[in-house]
Amino acid sequence: MQRDHLDMETVTVEFAAEELDEIDDVAFRHHRDNREAAIRDLLDEWLKSREE
Repeated sequence: MQRDHLDMETVTVEFAAEELDEIDDVAFRHHRDNREAAIRDLLDEWLKSREE
């Protein structure tokens, strides 16, 4: 089943300067400076840590 991204909820998040630095570090190291991909990775890690 393919889900259209338009069906997803929108969430707005504000980051502190230190958090943006971490996001940019992850983006540079793992995602060719793709900040959105880095945010998805960090969000995934955070969600998994909450499950434990």
